[in-house]
Amino acid sequence: MTQLPEGHAAEAARLVCTEYADTALYHHSVRSYLFGAAWAEAAGFEFDRELFFVSAMLHDLALTAPFDSHTLAFEEAGGHLARVFTAGLGWPARRRDRVAELIVLHMRDDVSPQVDVESRMLQVGTSADVSGTGVESFDPAFREALVRDYPRLGFADAFVRLFQDQAVRKPGCAAAELVVGDWAQRTRSNPLDRD
Repeated sequence: MTQLPEGHAAEAARLVCTEYADTALYHHSVRSYLFGAAWAEAAGFEFDRELFFVSAMLHDLALTAPFDSHTLAFEEAGGHLARVFTAGLGWPARRRDRVAELIVLHMRDDVSPQVDVESRMLQVGTSADVSGTGVESFDPAFREALVRDYPRLGFADAFVRLFQDQAVRKPGCAAAELVVGDWAQRTRSNPLDRD
C-alpha cells in the first residue's frame, strides 16, 4: 500500500485532521488519499503528493462544528479553511489556490485527469470511500488492507447524517442534490463495509 507523505505540511495537516475530525472521518480522509493515490499510480499519472495529501486531510473539516458555515456549502467553506491553513505553512498564493480548488472540485462534476490530476484523484478517492463508486476496480487485497488499517467505524451512517444536515440547512448545495437521489442508499451499501 502507498505510504503516507512525510514532512512539515503533511504532519500539520494530519494533526489538524485528527484534532477536529472524529476517528471515522479522519480514517475516511486517509482512505480517500490512499484510494486516489493508488488510482493515479495504476494509471501512470504523476502528481503532487504533498498537495494531494493536505487536500485529502482537510477536505471534510468544514463538516465539523468548529468550521461549519451556515451560508457556504461545506466544500467551499473547506476551501477557505485550506487557504488559511496553508497560508500558515507559508505556501504561496497560487499553491493555496490549488488546495482550495481541489477541495471545492471534489463535489463537482468529474474533472479530467489530463486537465487536473489531483482534483480527479480526490474525486476518485472520496467517491470510492463514501459510496463505493469504482471500488471494484481496486485490488481486493488493497481494499482489505485499507479497511483493516483504517477501519470504517460506522462511517457510512454518520456521513449520511452529516450530508442530510447540510441539505436541510443549505438546500442549494451539492450535498443536498446527492441526498435527493439514491446516494444515501449507495453509501450505506458500500462494499467496503462488507470487505
